[in-house]
Amino acid sequence: MAYENLAFLIPLLPALAFVITFFVGKKTPYGGGLIPIFAIAASFLISLLITIGLLQNPDQVISQSYHWFAIFNLGILIDPLAAVMLTMVTFVSLLIHIYSVGYMSHDPAKPRYFAETSLFTASMLSLILSDNILQLFISWELVGLCSYLLIGFWYQKPSAASAAKKAFLTTRIGDVMFLAGIIVLFADLFKLVNGIIPEGVYLLRFDEIFSFIPEIAAMNATILGFEVSHLTIITLLFFGGAVGKSGQFPLHVWLPDAMEGPTTVSALIHAATMVTAGVYLVARTFPMFIAAPQSLLIVAYVGAFTALFAATMGIVMNDLKRVLAYSTISQLGYMMLGLGMGAVIGAEAVGVSIFHLVSHAFFKALLFLCAGSVIHAVGTHDMRELGGVAKVMPITAATMVAASLALAGFGIPGTSIGSTGFFSKDPIIENAYLFGEHAGNWFPYIFAIVAALLTSLYIFRLLFMTFAGKPRTNYGGHESPASMTVPLSILGILALVFGAIVVEPFNKFVNSTFVNNFVNMDIPALAEVGNYELVHHAGQEPLLILWMPVIVAVIGLLIAFVIYYQKAIDMSRFVSKDNSVYKLLYNRYYQNEIFTQLFAVKFVYEGLAMAGYHIDRFIDGIVNVISYLIIEAGDSFRKVQTGVIQHYSVAVITGVSLLVILIKLVMEVF
Repeated sequence: MAYENLAFLIPLLPALAFVITFFVGKKTPYGGGLIPIFAIAASFLISLLITIGLLQNPDQVISQSYHWFAIFNLGILIDPLAAVMLTMVTFVSLLIHIYSVGYMSHDPAKPRYFAETSLFTASMLSLILSDNILQLFISWELVGLCSYLLIGFWYQKPSAASAAKKAFLTTRIGDVMFLAGIIVLFADLFKLVNGIIPEGVYLLRFDEIFSFIPEIAAMNATILGFEVSHLTIITLLFFGGAVGKSGQFPLHVWLPDAMEGPTTVSALIHAATMVTAGVYLVARTFPMFIAAPQSLLIVAYVGAFTALFAATMGIVMNDLKRVLAYSTISQLGYMMLGLGMGAVIGAEAVGVSIFHLVSHAFFKALLFLCAGSVIHAVGTHDMRELGGVAKVMPITAATMVAASLALAGFGIPGTSIGSTGFFSKDPIIENAYLFGEHAGNWFPYIFAIVAALLTSLYIFRLLFMTFAGKPRTNYGGHESPASMTVPLSILGILALVFGAIVVEPFNKFVNSTFVNNFVNMDIPALAEVGNYELVHHAGQEPLLILWMPVIVAVIGLLIAFVIYYQKAIDMSRFVSKDNSVYKLLYNRYYQNEIFTQLFAVKFVYEGLAMAGYHIDRFIDGIVNVISYLIIEAGDSFRKVQTGVIQHYSVAVITGVSLLVILIKLVMEVF
């Protein structure tokens, strides 16, 4: 492949842009904004050329490895899965950076913003390119660090500083689980090679890990009286990391508060970088999950529950960005559900889930950038203060409609007519139906359908409250500049047509990742190891099942239209502090209170205080023991100091004699 030698530049160029922008950004046009734009544009071009090359020959992956130490390796792996992720991340990040030139034009800290977003992009690209799990983890931590910096970008605001700390602390829980999984994995691999690592072999490379999957699956541990496969333990620990990074229940609490950063940061986090990292981790290690008993089922159940749980909160939020934040959590739940459906359809689940990830990146970036356009123009993000925005911001309104149709998943089953979300989300719901039919468990399907109804309801509620009707306050406003509306228009087109154009070749391309590119990779055989019974997906579901996601989307639209556009129903008695259901949803099931009181206060603050107390006592004890021993030794030696010269002479002669005898014994031995 002609461009394989340039692969290392994909993360390196944005990383260099970070350094240059950080130091000299103030002296360059647009606060240093052009530097990361050109760097990420070059990374996108390289990624696109590599992806085109792989499309022509999916078997010819790029694999470059540099062996440093026995426990650390630096390498690049670009297969179909990595290629589509690289192309998506660089493309969406490029549009967000172009948009940011206009959005951040009046912010005095532009150079720091562009430096940090460039590093954020570089970290995500490095994560995707990693050919081994340890390198992926290091990039994973860099992504977390960048999110902390960007969520708290306006650190002068106490709410922003608090949100950054909350995100950092919450995701660390998942990160500890992820690291624990890596440690257990390495220990098992080290044991399997009898503690002898052949020269040039790096055990934590993905190809090496995958080659040992059956052996690791055969190793068991007893937990609470139950025999559990080591592979199940490892994959669930990995999934714990993904739950934290991708905002799945119960570690999703940081994501809504992450809205304290600039809206462009929200777009970057929710569409192209941080939250997609967890989904990518599960997809990248999918062969491990499908060979691990129960792991994929847990992924599916958590994903389905999260999709519904987050959607219930999205319908009552009044903040533009928070509605979209809960939407992201819900859609990430769909992606996890899609991966979990590998329990019945095998590796095809990866293609379906990643297609929704890429599609979601387009329309979710668009949703956030439209919200940012509104906030930039009118100065508020409270939907109750808006209304009639479409009259003063027609381009923003039109692209918001396109994004809303994509999120709700409007389309006509059996045809090529439909939004991007229709072609990416509906197959996940259909697979959940297949799972229910095959396994007899209908909860994932029911949760997915109800979540689809609520998704349509909350996004069209947002659309009608913000853009339709008459202004509820004198907010003024104007359409955003071209640097902002051009990215909106590009993403708007993709939100409408991307799915119909590429769905079939995309899934086929990504599904080839584990079929052609790893030695001895037999997904059906691994599924047998994991006790999963795969079925052939004939695509012949009943007509009602094919139409059901669209039907509930239409119902959600009609409910929103009647309530928030026609105002035919008085919602005052429902939207009231006296309504216990509304109060529960509006207060987000009191998760913040639970998190703050039980985890942050009891576990972290009081735990650290207790640990500090015991550490102080331990250190004080060591100091006291040492001083006691020195004093006692001094007292003992003082008794020897008699002041009589004859005693000293005897001691010297005795010491010299013993030293001579010792030297003689050593010489005889050697």
